[in-house]
Amino acid sequence: MQVFINKNSYELDAGATLLDAIEAIGAKPPFAAAVNTQFVPQARYAEHLLQVQDQIDIISPVTGG
Repeated sequence: MQVFINKNSYELDAGATLLDAIEAIGAKPPFAAAVNTQFVPQARYAEHLLQVQDQIDIISPVTGG
């Protein structure tokens, strides 16, 4: 199924979870994740099922001033 991670198209297996999407891009902590603009707590990554065309945002903190 096609999903978008940080506005880039990815093909994941049907039944993929948010954790599968995170692993697909090799994201390294710390980061926050949202699906269709809704924050998903880290404890739910493995159980949050994705749907075709979901928009996933993986956001890393930025430091500095």
